[in-house]
Amino acid sequence: MDQLFNLLGVGLTWVVAIIGGLLAAFWVGLIIWTWRDIRSRSADIFAALLAVLLVAVFNVIGLLIYILVRPKQTLAEQYDRALEEEILLKELELAPSCHNCGRPVKPEWQYCPYCEAELKHPCPQCGYLLEPGWKRCPQCGAPAADFTATQPASAAQVIPPPPPPAPAAIQPETVVMTDPESALDVAPLPETVTLPEAEAIARAEAIKSQARQHED
Repeated sequence: MDQLFNLLGVGLTWVVAIIGGLLAAFWVGLIIWTWRDIRSRSADIFAALLAVLLVAVFNVIGLLIYILVRPKQTLAEQYDRALEEEILLKELELAPSCHNCGRPVKPEWQYCPYCEAELKHPCPQCGYLLEPGWKRCPQCGAPAADFTATQPASAAQVIPPPPPPAPAAIQPETVVMTDPESALDVAPLPETVTLPEAEAIARAEAIKSQARQHED
């Protein structure tokens, strides 16, 4: 019996040692994996040390906490994304745009579909669309005619209509009166008298009344 108990004790010791070794190896493996993962996601050495210390102290629970708070993208993914954004920005800068409204256009367009401005003019010999400023057609070699970018009718400057002419000043009418009958009792007047309309009418009525009294 003593020998059997000794064998069981030795067996249990080996089992505990093996299990302890596996757990220690697993713990070390978690620490190494955490270090590699955080170094691939962040260049901050203090963040890497903090993540390793978290896993080393709390083991599996620390690993779960690290997975929840670690950066979502690796440094390689961040670099690829930044490179793609830079390429897109360069493509947008090099993309042709309308000289009138500034909107992006395609190289094969002759007119801008937004503001109707002419972007290219055809070659007078072969009809190939020429860019503004080209001196010769690259297709047939014919000299390019002078090209002036046309503006749409809506973009032309609107000239306001001239203001209406100011009304002319009303001049007083002239009344010419000659009455030979009233020349006897009334002081002689010049043959042509120019008075305002109201004064001329009143003077004429007075002269007529004097002439009637003289006749009576």
